[in-house]
Amino acid sequence: MAIRRQARAVSRRYCVYVIELSRDCVKTPCALAPVYVGQTAHTPEHRFEQHKAGGKLAAGKPHRFGKRLRYDLMKDIGPFSTRKEAEAAEKAVAQALEKRGHPVFWG
Repeated sequence: MAIRRQARAVSRRYCVYVIELSRDCVKTPCALAPVYVGQTAHTPEHRFEQHKAGGKLAAGKPHRFGKRLRYDLMKDIGPFSTRKEAEAAEKAVAQALEKRGHPVFWG
């Protein structure tokens, strides 16, 4: 008699994260620190480590210039139940930070 395994639905949670970048990544002086905005199904800490480690999973700016996670800029954002929602929030956060005067990289 075969044993049937019931597939469990994995409920993913997505979040938006913000990484402060070194001012060396921009050509013109800026009053506020440059930032990188992204979204992930991992924790922000894990994703930051992936960026810093380099390789296929790392974006160039946070890999070369990432200094630290900016928890103050991530506060009260998410979590999200779908990647689509997280991507929309990522864009909105990037635009809001740009409006405040941060040089912003995202995507």
